[in-house]
Formats: sequence, C-alpha cells, structure tokens
Amino acid sequence: MAVLEIRDLHVTVETDEGTTPILNGVNLTIRSGETHAIMGPNGSGKSTLASTIAGHPKYTVTGGTITLDGEDVLEMSVDERARAGLFLAMQYPVEIPGVTVTNFLRTAKTAIDGEAPTIRTWAKDVREGMDKLRMDPKFAQRNVNEGFSGGEKKRHEILQLELLKPQIAILDETDSGLDVDALKIVSEGVNRAKDNTGLGVLLITHYTRILRYIKPEFVHVMVKGKVVEEGGPELAERLENEGYAAYIPEGAPLEG
Repeated sequence: MAVLEIRDLHVTVETDEGTTPILNGVNLTIRSGETHAIMGPNGSGKSTLASTIAGHPKYTVTGGTITLDGEDVLEMSVDERARAGLFLAMQYPVEIPGVTVTNFLRTAKTAIDGEAPTIRTWAKDVREGMDKLRMDPKFAQRNVNEGFSGGEKKRHEILQLELLKPQIAILDETDSGLDVDALKIVSEGVNRAKDNTGLGVLLITHYTRILRYIKPEFVHVMVKGKVVEEGGPELAERLENEGYAAYIPEGAPLEG
C-alpha cells in the first residue's frame, strides 16, 4: 500500500510584490485505494499544493515534509517523483511540438518501468486505452496536445494515467472545461485506473459535478493555504449549497 503524507507544509512563491506565502501548514494523508477531494475558492492554494507535490520549481518549500512510503519526496527530482509513483494531471496541459502521442507515451513508460514495453503489446494497450476513452486513433500520431480541444487534452491525460499505472494521482481541476459527455468519459477512466491498480487519488475541484462520477471517501476544504475542515461526501454537498462564505471573515472579499 502506497502512502503519501504531507505534514505542516509551507510554500512561498516570488511575485512582483516579493515573496508571497501560499501554503500555510497543510496536513494530508492519502493511501492506495482512497479518493480525496480538495475543494476551496480560487486563490486558496489548491493548485500550488498539486504543483509542489510534483516538484514545480516555481514554488519554494519553506517548511514541512512530503513523503511517499517514508521516502522524502522533496529530495527527489521531478522524474524521480514520477518513477516513485506520483502522477500529476495538470489543469492546463501543455503542448509538446514535434513529439507524437505514441512516442511520448512509450518514452514515459520506458522511463518509469526501466525497460521499453514490447511494441506489439504496447500498441495494443494504447489502442484499447484510446478506444475506452473514445479518442480517435489518429491522435496517436499527432503531436502531444497540439491542436487538441480541452476535452481531448484531458482524455489524453487520463490515457497516460491508465497506461503508466502510478500509485498516487493528483488531478488538478480535471473537470475544467469539460462538457457533460467528456466529464463522464474522463471520470470513468479515473475509476477504471483505481479499480485496476488500487490507485490513490487526490482530486482538486471547485464543483461537485465531477464528484457525482468519482466518489470521494474524504473531502477537505482549503482556504488561504490551510485545510480548514474535513469530512465525507456530505461536506461536498454542503459546499455546493452554501459556498465558502462561512470560511471567509465577514466583509472580506471572496476570490472565487
């Protein structure tokens, strides 16, 4: 069983105004087979948490720890974190001109497993994965995310998730920009990956609509860089009905 532990995590970022604290003591534990949802208003630090776990150089950890099965994640390079079993689906997937989806996926699989998959088996796995996600097979020969719609980019990320088989997946607003059909297809892919591998999921979202398809056992509310409340699925429903005003001081501006 994989265990991702985040303890008293403090993170800053450099802005035009100087060094700005973003995370102010985050505590979180995610285990294999669990689905955690983090919800909160814009600017609360949700995406910063995801990027920090993945190793984005923009963010500076000033305190606290992140460990995976007891190993210090903060001492790992970005590629070492991926090989250790961490996966990040980004809110805004980037384009990679000149690299086809097929080459990208096989190179990533080789780097993670330490050996290249056999071409025949790999081609079959890619084809079946794309079919389940209702992706046009022609996308395999297109450059990564180049000219892809928002939904196509997100389905490509879930294809990566299913093929690379990480231990812990951080999904940063995967529902952003998806229509109802694409949301259902993407959610089914996440659920398949969890059922097939015992994946642990950290799902970052503003809204409960994706939680109708990906059912979290744990819901965490993040405000101003801290987890301020935790509960089960009923907490997400309450947030949908009441919003985040209860966590914001009276008269303070809302950022969502």
